[in-house]
Amino acid sequence: MAQKLWEKSVQVNAEIDRFTVGKDREMDLYLAKHDVIGSMAHITMLESIGLLASDELDVLLEELKKIYASAEKGEFVIEDGIEDVHSQVELMLTRRLGDIGKKIHSGRSRNDQVLVDLKLYTREQIRLLAESVEDLFHVLLAQSEKYKHVLMPGYTHLQIAMPSSFGLWFGAYAESLVDDMLFLQSAYRMCNRNPLGSAAGYGSSFPLDREMTTRLLGFDSMNYNVVYAQMGRGKMERNVAFAMASIAGTLAKMAFDACMFSSQNFGFVKLPDECTTGSSIMPHKKNPDVFELTRAKCNKLQALPQQIMLIMNNLPSGYFRDLQIIKESFLPAFDELQDCLHMATYIMDKLYINEHILEDDKYLYMFSVEEVNRLAASGMPFRDAYKKVGLDIEAGRFTHSKKVHHTHAGSIGNLCNDRIEELMREVMHGFHFERAAAAEKELLGR
Repeated sequence: MAQKLWEKSVQVNAEIDRFTVGKDREMDLYLAKHDVIGSMAHITMLESIGLLASDELDVLLEELKKIYASAEKGEFVIEDGIEDVHSQVELMLTRRLGDIGKKIHSGRSRNDQVLVDLKLYTREQIRLLAESVEDLFHVLLAQSEKYKHVLMPGYTHLQIAMPSSFGLWFGAYAESLVDDMLFLQSAYRMCNRNPLGSAAGYGSSFPLDREMTTRLLGFDSMNYNVVYAQMGRGKMERNVAFAMASIAGTLAKMAFDACMFSSQNFGFVKLPDECTTGSSIMPHKKNPDVFELTRAKCNKLQALPQQIMLIMNNLPSGYFRDLQIIKESFLPAFDELQDCLHMATYIMDKLYINEHILEDDKYLYMFSVEEVNRLAASGMPFRDAYKKVGLDIEAGRFTHSKKVHHTHAGSIGNLCNDRIEELMREVMHGFHFERAAAAEKELLGR
């Protein structure tokens, strides 16, 4: 068994080691390249305050760039007996450079090291999520424009209610994603603050230049108070999980609509045949399994904030090993949400729309409000118009043109898609992802 960074003369019991390490080696593979980036910034700062010689910094940076490249290619491994990614990187440096490799941990704890790793990983994942959400947004808005004149029933209580349109339906989910992105942007801003230098949560007697590491890593600012930096462990993940849950909520609702509207009882939409599955006994079946799984996965993702909250809840200030378990739920969640976004984007782009829904007279009564409004506009008191139309329906005398004329903002005839698109553009610009990307590129010398 390899010695731990913290071990002295006594090795830990093998069963205790298995239990306490848990899935950390597996989870830390998500963080590998970000651990290297954080170390590059840290040692660059150490050289500036005299804790590393310039020639030592040069060779360390060169080796760290090689480790980063291996992590980027998916070739980085955490060896058996090595506790975590931090230990593996330090071991690789020490093997290649000798005692110089042991100097990179000065002024740092694994506590602030994993904090910065998690923040660097999370901000990258938020950027990738935002880009995927934007892709789905543009598909939904394009479909809204394409089918804006195709009417469909709107429902309340799952009862036929009033005229809607596919323009409204697609556009509603597009605008929902804008609000989800606002939530994600807030989470990004809370994430994009530098905890490095907080060490084990109480700072260091070394004269660390935390402004320098903040700048080198492209953070917007630092977590100034070192105790609060440690208190942010779990809180950051929970806040980001709430933003992810908001996106997942939009996807789950949209998936439910798609499943319901594609059933024969509705027949509003049809999924491409290649995107459906069949039955082992019923040869006619074309099942919307992709949307059913999307609904289930996204509902599961909506439980993620509560799962994180229950792990971290009621812990006092300072570090506790409980927080390690959050990684097992949090880190893989990004891939799951990305998968759902990609599937939804692909299928919503190829969805077949029934443009003849209203030929079925069972939808006639959804025009009852249109008739009430027509009578009221011609001078009849609204309550009298409402009663007249109600009595006509009861007597089977109701009839109405299956056309509508809505003009106000956000209605069938005035979707405001251009304004919704501008809202999304503003939100995307507000992330300022380019700052982090430029900082990391400069640090890697690319």
